[in-house]
Amino acid sequence: MHILLFGATGMIGQGVLQASLADSGVTRVTAVSRTSTGRTHGKLREVVTPDVTALAAHESTLAGAHACFFCLGVSSAGMTEARYAALTHDLTLAVAHALVRVNPAMTFVYVSGVGTDATERGRTMWARVKGRTENALLALFPSAYMFRPGFVEALAGTTSRTPLYRVLYAVGRPIIPLLRRLFPTQVLAADQIGRAMLSVARHGYEKRVLEPPDIVRAAAR
Repeated sequence: MHILLFGATGMIGQGVLQASLADSGVTRVTAVSRTSTGRTHGKLREVVTPDVTALAAHESTLAGAHACFFCLGVSSAGMTEARYAALTHDLTLAVAHALVRVNPAMTFVYVSGVGTDATERGRTMWARVKGRTENALLALFPSAYMFRPGFVEALAGTTSRTPLYRVLYAVGRPIIPLLRRLFPTQVLAADQIGRAMLSVARHGYEKRVLEPPDIVRAAAR
């Protein structure tokens, strides 16, 4: 199975990359990002580009992929809705349209978030934008799945690129094991999300929008 991975250098993306490389059924992982992952592995190929939507020159590399795991995202903190939409909805759909031309039957898995507003009319800006993005992807790909994780535990030695999240994780790290015991279907490990994505890419899932308990269930299959 050939996996395309966007956002491999992010907190969730690093976990998804590790799970994909460790999976014996994955023959190749093509990571598309603005910076190198810094990893060397026999299965890993990298497409490093300042503009991840400019994929025309890389179509031969991306062709034949079975699934795309889209883990690229930014925090909405301090952003206008127009700016956040450009970096979330517009960028994601530009990539998706480029990929569907090359791999129309591929499975597309998008990392969204708990609280995403599928009606696109709620009061919370980020939730509306994410909802609009989810709806567009579900309409574009026959096999598309929206992952809505809540609290995510990073791999050891990795951190979020968002300053606020780094502070929150630094403060909360000592109690994460307790939280996992108390809320086993709500606190997800980054590589657990990767295993769930691989499971969905292989076997599908009964729902196209997966909340944290669904992600836990998919990862355990």
